[in-house]
Amino acid sequence: MSQSLGRALQILVSLGEGDRSLDQLATELDVHKTTVLRLLRTMEAERFVRRDESHRYRLGSRLFSLADAAREQHVVRGVAAPHLRQLNQRTGQTVHLAAYENGQVIYIDKLDSVQSVRMYSQVGVPAALHCTAVGKVLLAAQPKRQREALLASIEYHRFTPNTIPGPDELRDELDKVRAQGWAQDRAEHESFINCIGAPITERSGRVVGAVSISVPDVLLNYEQVLELLPELLATTAAIGADYDH
Repeated sequence: MSQSLGRALQILVSLGEGDRSLDQLATELDVHKTTVLRLLRTMEAERFVRRDESHRYRLGSRLFSLADAAREQHVVRGVAAPHLRQLNQRTGQTVHLAAYENGQVIYIDKLDSVQSVRMYSQVGVPAALHCTAVGKVLLAAQPKRQREALLASIEYHRFTPNTIPGPDELRDELDKVRAQGWAQDRAEHESFINCIGAPITERSGRVVGAVSISVPDVLLNYEQVLELLPELLATTAAIGADYDH
């Protein structure tokens, strides 16, 4: 662990016990005040800490949103686990679970295909918003103002010739996703992978996650992957039903 990261984490632990002044934090970390102040300014800019009128530091609002996301992801992952195993066993294909967190879509679970072919995706790593099935599903579920802000912020990297090239095309794609209730990645992120994804929706209508099935075209072509859609939708419906209990 880097020294700066270690000190920043120690600051968060200290503030978790109560508010601190700059002098108190410098004493606890046993470093000069200028070192602590440099860390605090960065953490304050990112809302991990905040400074009150008395120039004392407290935990910032960013931690509350992260805690909520972590708690929800833990719940979704636990509820989804048996359903994902069944989907993986029934289809024999790679299954992903993803969740939306602070403008990103994060893979929070993955079950590999029973075949020898492996995907590059990893748990804890963000999924591209504009060219993955889970990215499109969870982006489509965001409120319009937030969705538009994200559409404007995406870099639209062209992973393959099929990758969506810009915000207008993605906006049209998201309209389609919302209308049909699922998304596709037809060799948009990896040239040899076809993927379908669907939302996990709890009773109130809020989308709490997304599940996808990803298949190399050496195993199934796109039309054959679409034949797995009923299995996918049944799985997400079952997860959504269990989430409410």
